Amino acid sequence: MPILNWRKSSFSTSGANCVELATTHSAIHMRESDDPGTVIHTTPTALRSFIRAVKTGRLDHTI
Repeated sequence: MPILNWRKSSFSTSGANCVELATTHSAIHMRESDDPGTVIHTTPTALRSFIRAVKTGRLDHTI
């Protein structure tokens, strides 16, 4: 696996509990800052669909 350049949102504080993202040619990699050894991989299309569903409330019934 290539060396990943992890980025944290500018909305995150300096503490833990931040989601970090890194990108490669065909994937987006996500991890929780307090557990950097666990990485989730997804595609830009799938992540875009998930974010859109969250923003529009389509997942609210799952709470």
